[in-house]
Amino acid sequence: MLSAFISSLRTADLRRKILFTIGIVILYRAGASLPSPGVNYQNVDKCIAEISGGDNAQIYSLINLFSGGALLQLAVFAVGVMPYITASIIVQLLTVVIPRFEQLRKEGQSGQTKMTQYTRYLAIALAMLQAAPIVALAANGGLLQGCSVKDEIIYDKSIFSLVVIVLVITAGAALVMWMGELVTERGIGNGMSLLIFSSIAARIPAEGKQILESRGGATFAAVCVAALIIIIGVVFVEQGQRRIPVQYAKRMVGRRMYGGTSTYLPLKVNQAGVIPVIFASSLILFPATLTRFIQHPWMQYVSEALSPGHFTYTVLYCALIIFFTYFYTAIVFNPIDLADNMKKYGGFIPGVRPGKKTAEYIDRTLTRITLPGAVFLALISVLPDFLIRWFNTPFYFGGTSLLIVVGVALDTVRQMESHLLMRNYEGFLRKRTKVHA
Repeated sequence: MLSAFISSLRTADLRRKILFTIGIVILYRAGASLPSPGVNYQNVDKCIAEISGGDNAQIYSLINLFSGGALLQLAVFAVGVMPYITASIIVQLLTVVIPRFEQLRKEGQSGQTKMTQYTRYLAIALAMLQAAPIVALAANGGLLQGCSVKDEIIYDKSIFSLVVIVLVITAGAALVMWMGELVTERGIGNGMSLLIFSSIAARIPAEGKQILESRGGATFAAVCVAALIIIIGVVFVEQGQRRIPVQYAKRMVGRRMYGGTSTYLPLKVNQAGVIPVIFASSLILFPATLTRFIQHPWMQYVSEALSPGHFTYTVLYCALIIFFTYFYTAIVFNPIDLADNMKKYGGFIPGVRPGKKTAEYIDRTLTRITLPGAVFLALISVLPDFLIRWFNTPFYFGGTSLLIVVGVALDTVRQMESHLLMRNYEGFLRKRTKVHA
């Protein structure tokens, strides 16, 4: 990883991409701490300090997972990437249901552009729908429960002032979406994932310091060892592959002979990466947050059932991760198209007939190896919830955060290596051109 980063810095084009990405991340973190108009940040900081060790600390840590602490502070980037993630989930689900979306997905770049446009519009609408109840809860004292000054978070509680705050937070969500797309297009890629990475990574040092001060060095060392084990497991599963041998028959094209080579088809154990964890966290976060702040006996019962560490929460969270692992894998990997391309270029799997049989074989193999990857993601995500109850440590988002951080880091390294490989091939071709000249 370090060698790839050093090699990237030596390449002018890649160096510009890396510096551009770092600049966007710095701006994003600055916006996550930029005050919204009309918010009393002294009282906000006081409330956060009071509730950090209370009964609601675990759900508040879950709320701040993707915003890096900006949501409870009502910052400009309070809702962060959550609206875009939710909109992406909805659009991808509609792709399976609505034939028009399925047709757009198959149209290539033009269809993908339209799908992205629909996702943007939906993300803006969801940002406004998420910002409005958050501001309303802050105005009536329901956002930071258990705080002595929870009713004094917003200076002016008039309709105009609250609408301005909602519009500012919505504009911040639109800006975050634009920044993520800029990183994807002009940076090193994985724009939204890198923004989530920065939000989570920014809170890890503070959480570690809190553990060290409140629980002592022994507990802190145990947490570090557990985090190291999780990182090793994530890397092991992320790099795991099932290699299917592929043979290409010889064929004559003009006067040249092509094919006759042997290769393999790499099927990853976790084809979907950390996307299922992000999707599941974002979906389970909304009802858990909503029910926590609505004062009704039935809603409070639902809130307890959806609290981290509860049996219902654990089962639902694991089920969502496994579902989204299979769902996202089915979207990004199409065995039928792969089998058709192999047949078109004379490729076949030894012992399997080309065409439909090859597609069925690949789909069956992918389904089998995806299950252990999905179960691993689910177990790692919920394991810290039990460790919290067993060891009573305040490290509330360990599994999910480490999965996202390690997964995004591995994807980013692969992106950098692909850029380096492309540059090396280009340099080789230019060199050969000069020799022939």
